[in-house]
Amino acid sequence: MSIKKERIYRIFGKILFLLYIVFLIYFLFLAEWYGRTEVTEEYRYNLELFKEIRRFLTYREQLGMFTVLANLLGNIMIFVPYGFFISTAGKSMGFFKIFFSMALSLGVETIQLFTRVGSFDVDDILLNTIGGVLGYILFVVCSRIRRKRYVRKGKKGRR
Repeated sequence: MSIKKERIYRIFGKILFLLYIVFLIYFLFLAEWYGRTEVTEEYRYNLELFKEIRRFLTYREQLGMFTVLANLLGNIMIFVPYGFFISTAGKSMGFFKIFFSMALSLGVETIQLFTRVGSFDVDDILLNTIGGVLGYILFVVCSRIRRKRYVRKGKKGRR
């Protein structure tokens, strides 16, 4: 791949990452559909791991599958792009970059607690971190495919 093409891909990736961060901020703090504009008088939090996950699974009939999937899978899927993009940010630290997903999620949950928009939930931190790990794995797979393709192209060009 030419240097110019690689530079364009990097710029495009940075723009996508910026758009993703804007979406994340909107979705996590401002989206009316999820009641984010509603500020409560009291602090809402869950410090017991798997409590909310169990609650959603136990009451899935009453809540509806859309609500259950939106909460459980949504919390995972919303951080997959972050795990992917943070992996493209640099070459060092490898798998430890997923801790950035955990740190970002902890930051979001803390802001939700203090602003009383949403609630602090350790289950959300767990699910968001899983999403970050899946994003990292997706990055590794894509990177290996790209490298294999690049190596094959290089060998064909040498003949």
